[in-house]
Amino acid sequence: MRVRTFELRLIALSLAASWTLAAGLVLLAYHPGGPIDLFVGLASGLPIVIALAGFVWPPVARGDRAFSGLVWLGLAALLVLAPSIVGLLSQLLARGPQTLVPSLEAAYPWLLGLFGTSLFTGLGIARRVLGESALRRRRLVRGIVIGLAATVVTGSLVAAVALGNELALRDRPVAASRFGPTDPNVEPPTCDKAAGIGRTALVDISIAADVDGRALGTVELNGVRSFQDYRWLAYVATNQRLGQFGSAVVGSSGWTLEPGGGWRSVDRSSLGDALDAPVREATIRSGSRVAAEMLGVAYFEGARARHCRIALDGRTFRLAFPQAAYLIANADVSRWRGELDYWLFTDGELGRASAAISGEPGGLVKGGLQVHVQATMTATERGATHPVSPPA
Repeated sequence: MRVRTFELRLIALSLAASWTLAAGLVLLAYHPGGPIDLFVGLASGLPIVIALAGFVWPPVARGDRAFSGLVWLGLAALLVLAPSIVGLLSQLLARGPQTLVPSLEAAYPWLLGLFGTSLFTGLGIARRVLGESALRRRRLVRGIVIGLAATVVTGSLVAAVALGNELALRDRPVAASRFGPTDPNVEPPTCDKAAGIGRTALVDISIAADVDGRALGTVELNGVRSFQDYRWLAYVATNQRLGQFGSAVVGSSGWTLEPGGGWRSVDRSSLGDALDAPVREATIRSGSRVAAEMLGVAYFEGARARHCRIALDGRTFRLAFPQAAYLIANADVSRWRGELDYWLFTDGELGRASAAISGEPGGLVKGGLQVHVQATMTATERGATHPVSPPA
């Protein structure tokens, strides 16, 4: 029994650590400017108390099947929380949506994790209150009731504080945002509308790839576009390439940059479009656009945007993010599948996109089973004056 108690307490401690990490991220990094930003972070720490209660009163069971069920319950809660925390971290680091609960689709993984944690603890509290000699079914029913009550109360409090903060933020006028218009009375277009792009934009693109969890490398790109002219520089760090690459188009002239040399002139027609223009083309040409998902409305530094999602295949991904070729070279991506999330702002323009896709390596790496590629694009200060000068 001591060994089982130790194992269950270890799971409870892991749950507490996961909720502490999530609450710490919200408390330290979530500051959209609402009147109760601090209380949002504090409220998100309530599940820590529930998990610690499970550490104090672990749901010990004598039967092997019951014990295995409790272990799997705790592990399932951890498995749900892990990707949710990673997504929250990516959102905060990318200065993404200021809305923590943009839709039910985004909230339900957290609810599942909270219910798993609460049920794990509730069974332990029921055993403590009723005693070990109580009927197992009675302890089970009492534990489920406690778990549901804790989930409803905690989830309601966190959602009420977060949504209250976001509603106050929505009603507070914002003078300007680099992501787009900030008029709270204008609704963003729905996902069945074609995405537009600004006449000009400052564009940042980040791409990372791995094979079976082993990193292939990263591409960090910064660029500027003015109508059809553009110029970008990308720092590429992979197993095959290391250095700075670039491309520029001004009028009918084109240039490219590779490590170890300066800018060299190339045929303009060999370069095509770049930066946010290919992402916009991908959202239009995708065969899954007619079945686009609407995942709610998000705020980016005061600018409202409609969160949309479409299915993605490998060819469309290459179209949207051509710089991914630095990571995946000429790998066969015809059977790759994933999703493209994009945000349409109230001006009808594409200001942010995020794609995740995976598939067979296709000879990219010997012995690999699956390649996973994550790409993110932001287009800010759209419509402002951004002159593009030819490379020196």
